[in-house]
Amino acid sequence: MNIAIVASECAPYAKTGGLADVIGALPAHLASPEDDVRVFIPKYSTIDETAHGLTWLGEYGEIPVRVGGLVRSVFLHRATLPGSAVPVFFIDCREFFHRGALYTNDWDEDERWILFSKSVIEAMQRMRWKPDIVHCNDWQTGLMPLLLKDNYRWDQLFRTTGILFTIHNIGYQGRFSPDTTHKAELRGDLFFPGGPLEFNGTFSMMKAGILFADAVSTVSPTYAREILTEAYGAGMETVLRTRARHLTGVLNGIDVRVWDPASDRHLPFRYSAEDLTGKNENKRYLLAESGLPYDERRPLIGIISRLAAQKGFDTVEGALEELMALDAQWIVLGTGEERYERMFRGLAERYPDRVRTVIGFDDRLAHHIEAGADIFVMPSHYEPCGLNQMYSLRYGTVPVVRKTGGLADTVFDWHERRAAGRSDGNGFTYNDATPFALTHALTRAVDSFRLPEEWRIIQRNGMRADLSWQHSAAEYRTLYRTAMDNRT
Repeated sequence: MNIAIVASECAPYAKTGGLADVIGALPAHLASPEDDVRVFIPKYSTIDETAHGLTWLGEYGEIPVRVGGLVRSVFLHRATLPGSAVPVFFIDCREFFHRGALYTNDWDEDERWILFSKSVIEAMQRMRWKPDIVHCNDWQTGLMPLLLKDNYRWDQLFRTTGILFTIHNIGYQGRFSPDTTHKAELRGDLFFPGGPLEFNGTFSMMKAGILFADAVSTVSPTYAREILTEAYGAGMETVLRTRARHLTGVLNGIDVRVWDPASDRHLPFRYSAEDLTGKNENKRYLLAESGLPYDERRPLIGIISRLAAQKGFDTVEGALEELMALDAQWIVLGTGEERYERMFRGLAERYPDRVRTVIGFDDRLAHHIEAGADIFVMPSHYEPCGLNQMYSLRYGTVPVVRKTGGLADTVFDWHERRAAGRSDGNGFTYNDATPFALTHALTRAVDSFRLPEEWRIIQRNGMRADLSWQHSAAEYRTLYRTAMDNRT
């Protein structure tokens, strides 16, 4: 099978969030002697060509791509995805992708992604490479299904190509003014009130991707159900319901080559589910590094997050007094809204022996927190998939999460499972996005921490779960075949 994976981000080249981690890991698990997997992303000016071994593909020369009536020059570069033989092709257009940021609010932001989608198609044409499946990711690639089926319908290269469109976050919909229709050289009769390109008076690339793809997926089974509702659909739920029969949730995996406490290069002490000794040593190390005292009876609660209301920090704010009344220590790593940065800085100042706050991002410290913390908190209002709860499970750091999206699909409440006669709980969950519900769940976790035998069972349940990409890759293969069968 020839598989083209198209996205705006891919780790380690360009990253702002979880999308990059998915595109950086999934292709390697799809590749096989029978499958030719190729990744296509923009060549941003922030990418270090030397460090990542990019080479210019001069044999394809200058590729002219027309957007908004103007012809832009596009060039191709190539690198190999680390830890694999998968080629990554970079779409290079200086006018659009040399701006110092992956996404902008510039007046021509729509043109950037029109050009990217067209350029990927033109690149495959010049390679004379026939994709069996084109896997598009998020709104930035939402025009590709329509372009392949309409503007490039004349090319027999794509006649039987199936198209999968994956929604990583329905809240970002690629909405622009109606004249985007003309900039992309799409048929004018596709844009009208209630039409396939129109959404509340705007042009929506997300809507186009949903309606013209042969199959639609999102990044967890629960999120796939949630986005069909008014509460989670961000206004797009009515559109999604028209494709409900072709909508599937596939849970993301994690890269166990990077996130494994038995081999993690960032950790001073390594450990496993069979021998957790090193975990406590990592806790001692992290506390000493953070200037906090060690007390074996007191759990260390970790947070690594974008500090925003969507992540549930409004509920943390509403429960501060109750949370600080818990006999626990906290370490927080993240950046985001000033309100929450200020809140966590203030806590560190008020409780210098119990709270450490680091504003920013530090990959090494993130690994240390996952390994050294006892409890990890994710109070998200919505979470399409989430990765940190999976990292925490693998590292024996017990997650406390709101039951939504991928959090609901990966974290199973210890007390709920016990009440059902099962002993496979791996964390603590709650339903209502309220300060009380968060405090109650965290209190249960802190109480369980003081029962060592019970706590070890909870830890090992999480550590022994298969959270790798192997299972997810198999589900994507099935989806690819479905998309090919559905080709319209």
